[in-house]
Amino acid sequence: MADLEETFMREAIRQAKKAYALGEVPIGCVIVREGKIIARGYNRRNTDKNTLAHAELSALRKACKKCGDWRLEDCTMYVTLEPCQMCAGAIVQSRMQKVVIAAMNPKAGCAGSVLNLLQMAQFNHQVEMEQGLLEAECAELLSGFFRELRIKKKKS
Repeated sequence: MADLEETFMREAIRQAKKAYALGEVPIGCVIVREGKIIARGYNRRNTDKNTLAHAELSALRKACKKCGDWRLEDCTMYVTLEPCQMCAGAIVQSRMQKVVIAAMNPKAGCAGSVLNLLQMAQFNHQVEMEQGLLEAECAELLSGFFRELRIKKKKS
């Protein structure tokens, strides 16, 4: 199972690299059902000029369409960076079974860093969670992106 999980996270990384190529923060996501990827998403906030254009929301929209239901109870999400409050809320609303997170986001993450919306007992659904799968690779992708951004800003 670990090999399969790594394969799914590598596909999420591939999606993150699509965002990187657009000059977007490199965040990618895939949703898996019955051992198959049913949806992919990557960050497009700047490209689409849309606050809602996060990798997770894009993948959730596609997964719901594919499943013909807003409930994704038998699905697992693989995401390269810990979800923000908006995405974590949408994940809970979708009734997602599990989320596998590569790198944590101490400044804005809402799956354990700032708070944990995925597992609040007050909500009617809690999401199983795993952290740290291919963490170093995802963290390096993000830090490399921000390093390049700082260099570009110094030059301009």
